[in-house]
Amino acid sequence: MKKFAVFTFFAFFVLISVSAKKDEPKKDTYDYDNLVTSVRGVRSPLISDEYILFTAEKNARNVGIAFDFENFSKIHAFSMRKLFDYEGEQTNSWYFYVLKIPPKTQKISYKLVIDGLWTIDPTNPNTQYDSENGIEFSCIEIPQTKKNITEKTPDGFTKFTCNFEPGKKIRLAGTFTNWDSWIYEMTETTPGKYEIYLPLPPGTYYYAYFTGLKQFIDTTNPAKAYTTDGKTVSSIVVK
Repeated sequence: MKKFAVFTFFAFFVLISVSAKKDEPKKDTYDYDNLVTSVRGVRSPLISDEYILFTAEKNARNVGIAFDFENFSKIHAFSMRKLFDYEGEQTNSWYFYVLKIPPKTQKISYKLVIDGLWTIDPTNPNTQYDSENGIEFSCIEIPQTKKNITEKTPDGFTKFTCNFEPGKKIRLAGTFTNWDSWIYEMTETTPGKYEIYLPLPPGTYYYAYFTGLKQFIDTTNPAKAYTTDGKTVSSIVVK
């Protein structure tokens, strides 16, 4: 245990000096941005779709986090979030870290490292004790929900899904509309989540989303193709 503590204490200060941005999901994702900006202070871990947001009080020089699925061998640095009023004066601040949940994960155990000291998460009452090593971990149960993606549904429809900024008018167009983008407008089912169901017959279809004059691909669907004018579009095979 002493060797483990000495090693991890040293590892913390090595890793904490690396920019936290390398460990964070890409900030061009709307899910990430919406999650970070939705929280107004320190709170219990927040699960949102494929991310978990961890927070910690600002009264520390450095805060890190280590996970069981990495055998606690890597310590990820928290970033500092600051709020300002209309006059540019800082009103509040706290540490945060956003984890992209590994696929097929049902439970995550973790430890915080605050100014070099290993500790459980004071914002999370759920803990687990490892009697063999005499260590207590913080724990999070991951709800097993179906991902919101573009796919064919069991009732024969094709569900198109779009992740974008909340409060927008998102339209769908493709080879099934002769690329007319004014036929189908999607419904915002939850903030930033848009859907529409179409009864498409079997075949291969190419499509894209539109807001105003802007065209963009479906980020929930990795299948892509290129039009004759060089644009990137999404594709789906309906069987």
